[in-house]
Amino acid sequence: MSHVYCPECGFQNPEAANYCARCGAYLRRDEQGETTLSLDLDDLGHEGLPSGEPRGPALVVRAGGGRAGETFEMAGLRTLIGRSPDCHVFLDDVTVSRRHAEVVHENEDYVIRDLGSLNGTFVNRHRIESSVLATDDEVQIGKYRMTFLLP
Repeated sequence: MSHVYCPECGFQNPEAANYCARCGAYLRRDEQGETTLSLDLDDLGHEGLPSGEPRGPALVVRAGGGRAGETFEMAGLRTLIGRSPDCHVFLDDVTVSRRHAEVVHENEDYVIRDLGSLNGTFVNRHRIESSVLATDDEVQIGKYRMTFLLP
């Protein structure tokens, strides 16, 4: 199995990874030179976007639980995050509470709130009760490290 090394921290990642499992940095593959990408119309989703790209605000798993690269788009005005299968963002880990946190769309902002979890919710490595999210903020819940993205 071949590997790709992170340009930021040097961590050895599987070749199929797009982001570093340790630090979340984008794994550039510039050594092959210029690349041309062609898409069929069938490969495109709504409004001409590639079907795998998030169309709205999303959390992208960078590390944890073998789910790196998995994307969770925000579900309306309130997105629940937790270990319960009823949550919009289901994180199956004992360090995650059943109803751990929520992301709420308030006015123009997305606010993450801890819902009284035992192990806490972290934004950019600081434990929070509530925090306004900005693009590229790191959210950590249990062993899962995610990046918040705005389109």
